[in-house]
Amino acid sequence: MSETLFTKIINREIPADIVYEDDTTLAFRDINPQAPVHLLIIPKRHIATINDITENDRELVGNLYYVAAKLAKEMGFADDGYRTVMNCGENSGQTVFHIHLHLLAGKPLGWPPYSDKMKQA
Repeated sequence: MSETLFTKIINREIPADIVYEDDTTLAFRDINPQAPVHLLIIPKRHIATINDITENDRELVGNLYYVAAKLAKEMGFADDGYRTVMNCGENSGQTVFHIHLHLLAGKPLGWPPYSDKMKQA
């Protein structure tokens, strides 16, 4: 396994604006936010892509969504709505190969999210 940017954040080798941590999960603010609130929620154990999730990871992956809902409530935007996104592979836009759940909120979010890129396809 190669060390990723997220592994370095987990190991506190590089700084991050951490908003949540438990035994298995870490959440921090994205350094290139795409919405007023843009958090990344990651498992502390490395899993490269969604395709690498195993049956044994079900509870761990479920915890990412539990943490997203918990943070949405605590930060006060749960009732207004928010988006969670997990990309898989280069063509989806995944740039760090350590699964991570994007939590976006704080403004109306259109659909599809990347319509300009889709027009070029």
